[in-house]
Amino acid sequence: MFEVRDDEPLYALLQAVTADQKNVYGNPINLIEKSGQPKGMSLRINGDEGVGANPSRYQQHGFHFTADNCIGCHACEAACSEKNNLPPHLSFRSVGYVEGGTYPNFTRMNISMACNHCDDPVCLKGCPTRAYTKHPEYGAVLQDPDICFGCGYCTWVCPYNAPQLDPVEGHVQKCNMCVDRLEAGLKPACVSACVGNALDFGVIEIMPENREQAKTVIPGFPDPNITKPNIRFQQTKTLPLEFTRTDSTPVKYHRDNGTGVYAAAVDEKDGYAGVRRWNLAQLSSRENPLVIFTLITQAVIGAFLILFTGAAAGIPSLEIITASNLLLPVLLTLLVLQGLVLLISTRHLGKPWRFYRGFNNLRHSPLSREALGVSLFFGLLSAVFALSFLNHSFLDWHAVDAVSAYVLGLLPSLTLELITSISALFTAIGASAGLGGLYYMYRAYRIKARPFWDHWQVAAAFSGNALVLGSIVIGAIGMPLGLAYHGSHFNLPSVLAAIIATGLALELIGHIFHARALQRRGGEAVVSYHLMTTRFGKTYYARNVLLVISLAGMAALLLIPVHSMVAAAAWSVLAFIIVLTSLVGRALFYVIVIPTTMPGAFFWKNPGFEEHARKTGLARLPQVGVLEYDH
Repeated sequence: MFEVRDDEPLYALLQAVTADQKNVYGNPINLIEKSGQPKGMSLRINGDEGVGANPSRYQQHGFHFTADNCIGCHACEAACSEKNNLPPHLSFRSVGYVEGGTYPNFTRMNISMACNHCDDPVCLKGCPTRAYTKHPEYGAVLQDPDICFGCGYCTWVCPYNAPQLDPVEGHVQKCNMCVDRLEAGLKPACVSACVGNALDFGVIEIMPENREQAKTVIPGFPDPNITKPNIRFQQTKTLPLEFTRTDSTPVKYHRDNGTGVYAAAVDEKDGYAGVRRWNLAQLSSRENPLVIFTLITQAVIGAFLILFTGAAAGIPSLEIITASNLLLPVLLTLLVLQGLVLLISTRHLGKPWRFYRGFNNLRHSPLSREALGVSLFFGLLSAVFALSFLNHSFLDWHAVDAVSAYVLGLLPSLTLELITSISALFTAIGASAGLGGLYYMYRAYRIKARPFWDHWQVAAAFSGNALVLGSIVIGAIGMPLGLAYHGSHFNLPSVLAAIIATGLALELIGHIFHARALQRRGGEAVVSYHLMTTRFGKTYYARNVLLVISLAGMAALLLIPVHSMVAAAAWSVLAFIIVLTSLVGRALFYVIVIPTTMPGAFFWKNPGFEEHARKTGLARLPQVGVLEYDH
């Protein structure tokens, strides 16, 4: 247990209170009944079996932040870092700034923010390893770094940037509500260290002394309906019409005079107003492995579905592939590609050797369900390949006579009919697993904290890419071999052109509706649209033009009769253009998204704030932590 000093001041002690039955969201404040857990269980903090004597132990606690009192001294940050022995590159609690107004009425509002231990913690639901737990004790949302394998998905879904991905240790950590102090009757370290009485802590909805407000929003704070956070605010001073952020994010907050609510809008401080650039170098990001993984996985699943559903539907060229020796090189290619990107996806983790923990949260996490679907698909794809090999051995595939004889000698009881039946069953299950993997891949990106992704266009893009890239994979392997063996009557280029045109049309329709939705929704969504059409404007519009050209070219292959060799050549050129535009489009998908995070102002996080601090003189204040330029 945490040791309490004999001279601990009263303001650092938790007070026993009588709480309401429900909070402002209509959820119960008393958590023990809802959890079904018996009272008196130990949190086993540092292995201690003791149980705190706080009578409010099983009620939801939360922070109260009074913006009028915060002086931006960063004492809360320092206390938190010292208490948790954090390295310099992590901070569980951070103080950000928003600024507005003009001289002499210039206003800076400081915001101290940590984990809000929400009623509906999206980090808990999103985490594939089940590293998060919401405890009935104090309502704390605790995260276990030893379980985490460092995928960082919780940092995507949290609207407040509370979980911190440690690139050195390869796992996530976050504010733990100082539950060891709570068990000893003390408030969290950040609250006890606050010199301006801006931070307080206790049972939620119990307003601290000398306060008159307990609001759920403040300028810059994301929509509380996303997670129902357990933090309350007071801000009574007159504020300007607009606030700007002091970091490099091109976001400002504009007040609606009718409701008084500040909404995110575009801040053109990035210097790209009305200017379109290429910025191809900036397309590279930490998510490059995910660019490759998502594109190739969609291509492999799409190719598998096209190949076997097309053959089942009676499309002659696809029937030729599935019924001939062409099937094995196609399946082998799919198998190698999928195995390679699965390896790449594990290398993207902070702790790759813990990849198996990605299936731990099938109940809630779309990432766990995606991993299960794709892994099952890969296993069944392997089985279908093996059975196809046996099947073609029965058909006297002369290239592997010796191997065929050996395998058939080991499996004397198998018959061609049995192998065919088992292969058909595994193919059907594999197709279902692949579709499930694609669906949950899409669901994993429907994140309310990232408005750019929270649109059905993601489904259109993913399914369109599956059709387009899947057809290209089939064509790259099956077309040269098919034309060589079956001649000009092998109409695979035309069949694949029709499928590719359908996928491209689906993707373009999604892009059109997505762009309109971003502008209409405003907030961080319109900021992403601004970046897409300015900072990456030339890249974005070039991608769209190439998609239209590719669609027109594939449509022309269907409508204009040409020799099969000419069609194959034209198809190959268009396929190369499509692969290139798919890579660019998926890279844009990751670098343009603007999350609904709190304003940041920390020199080790944000070079934009460093420049701001030097220009405005903030760097002269030692507590800001930014060094002035040497002269």
